[in-house]
Amino acid sequence: MNIGIPREIKTLEGRVAMTPAGVMALAARGHRVCVETGAGTGSGFGDEEYRRAGAVIAADADATWRESEMIIKVKEPIGPEFDRMREGLVLFTYLHLAADEYLTRSLLERKIIGIAYETVQTGDGSLPLLAPMSEVAGRLAVQAGGFSLEAKNGGRGVLLSGVPGVSPASVVILGGGIAGLNAAHLAAGLGARVRILDVSLPRLRYLADIFRGRVATIISNDATVAECVAEADLVIGTVLIPGARAPKLVTRDLLKRMKRGAVLVDVAIDQGGCAETSRATTHADPVYAEESVIHYCVANMPGAVPRTSTLALTNATLPHCLALADKGWEAALAESPALASGLNVCRGRLTRRSVAEAFGLPWEDRGAA
Repeated sequence: MNIGIPREIKTLEGRVAMTPAGVMALAARGHRVCVETGAGTGSGFGDEEYRRAGAVIAADADATWRESEMIIKVKEPIGPEFDRMREGLVLFTYLHLAADEYLTRSLLERKIIGIAYETVQTGDGSLPLLAPMSEVAGRLAVQAGGFSLEAKNGGRGVLLSGVPGVSPASVVILGGGIAGLNAAHLAAGLGARVRILDVSLPRLRYLADIFRGRVATIISNDATVAECVAEADLVIGTVLIPGARAPKLVTRDLLKRMKRGAVLVDVAIDQGGCAETSRATTHADPVYAEESVIHYCVANMPGAVPRTSTLALTNATLPHCLALADKGWEAALAESPALASGLNVCRGRLTRRSVAEAFGLPWEDRGAA
């Protein structure tokens, strides 16, 4: 198979979809891997490393896309990338369609086969290709939140850890999944007073067990969310419904009750955000104030640490990339229910119910694809 790995063009996005080691694994199986020149620079991988791994280095994005049967990316297509798509092209990347109607309709119009990392789901409900970036984003959320709490950045001037004789910051985490768990690990490790809310009692029992009292676990409902958020110095929103828009747990009215200079880090912004006041930002301009609360809503948070993120992402995606390349997308999806759940659009048809419901569009079951 001819596989293309283009350079990411989202603002300050330094990740690349495949490491040289991943390219070597594909090339060893006889696949032609075309890597756009400079694609790995942001992650510390030069063209020569990819060339030694067996890649063909393309002079520009047009050549990378034109010669490929499957494009492997990190982020959803934007701008000029739409014009490079053609019917039947396989696109394997993060899509987050439920948060972007324009993107959804554009992929449908171009009749591509769109397989989204974030909806690849195993039988136990886990999301193996979303997990590594959730781990990174959860930990980054604490770093970003702590930085944003500094007075020079508009925050309350509160140190997450506190000091002897002074209370630590109150950190509230909405959602106890992978991102929430990792945020709690880092925040608790720094000495913050951490509360994590989730709708699942079994999940809360698990979190209570592993944290052994260092983190308070609270069932999530309107009353507990309102109470905890109003008292917090830092709120980290990590709520996730796979493939669907994030629920709006933090209303504007609730935001008005928060402390002046408190910080909201909305990790769920890729799926539309969990606050009514959240809007996507970039690493170039990451924060804004709304109702005197600092919002950090960067839609590609792991792009801040591209080398770590690229290595972690390739670890997770490579087996699926190999399956798609070796067997073709139809056979690979037929043999793997987990991978099949990643199919969101197929030759002009929407195959993900949650995306269809978000925009009132018709959809077809995956079996009809």
